[in-house]
Amino acid sequence: MADVEVEGGMKAEAPQEVVNGHSGPISPGGESMGSEQQSGEQELDSKMLQIQSKRFYLDVKQNRRGRFMKVAEVGAGGRKSRLLLSMSNAAEFRDHLIDFTEFYETLGQPNPDNVPEDGKLKSSHIVGGTRRYYLDLKENQRGRFLRVSQTQPRGGPRSQIAIPAQGMDEFKNTLGALLETYGTDDHETTVELPESKSMRVENKMFYFDIGQNNRGTYMRVSEVRSNFRTAITVPERAWTRLRDIISEYLDKVEDEGPAESGDAPQTTEDSQSHA
Repeated sequence: MADVEVEGGMKAEAPQEVVNGHSGPISPGGESMGSEQQSGEQELDSKMLQIQSKRFYLDVKQNRRGRFMKVAEVGAGGRKSRLLLSMSNAAEFRDHLIDFTEFYETLGQPNPDNVPEDGKLKSSHIVGGTRRYYLDLKENQRGRFLRVSQTQPRGGPRSQIAIPAQGMDEFKNTLGALLETYGTDDHETTVELPESKSMRVENKMFYFDIGQNNRGTYMRVSEVRSNFRTAITVPERAWTRLRDIISEYLDKVEDEGPAESGDAPQTTEDSQSHA
């Protein structure tokens, strides 16, 4: 992706999302049609900025885990880069934009013959949970721009956007207006999780525990014996499929006839009810 295009007057094409070599229409908020319904997200607001040959979409969204912001850059060719920020991180981003804009206004005219060796004029960063955001005001032969990079958890590839320096003030104002409307609180929800369950099968105990982390809700199934313990973790999105597989096996076993006495496990709840 080119760092920036600073030639003005170019007319941007209608945005098309390019995924795996295929392009298709995207919604006013910069998302591909149908993706919002599939992810369970609710769009609260969306703003679009046209800065030179690029379009930027600032979307305030909400899902069951809380409120957050998506910032997408769509180039003239339709390719999209996207950042995800919590509302509190978006507020930090706004504050950095104020600082970068004030610094940019103190700079003189670009000198193509005196470009910094690494291109960097000013840098900063934001720490947001498992993500890191790096902000670099840079200069190259084509002009000045703010590159914002987001690192992914577990060493995934970086995603980044490049805002032409002349558009930082407008970007900051639009972001600030959204934060004034929707606040800087992430509105993380605390979901009441089901109680743990357990059952005994011969000399084994099985424990079913529901937990939650920054990636969502999950079920941990633990098998415990006197000198042995192992566990698997099943994300919530796979529970329905897991249930269907178990139901399929149960149907097959029932077709073959009743189980022999002693094969059916007894849960601790059953044993307590018959005590």
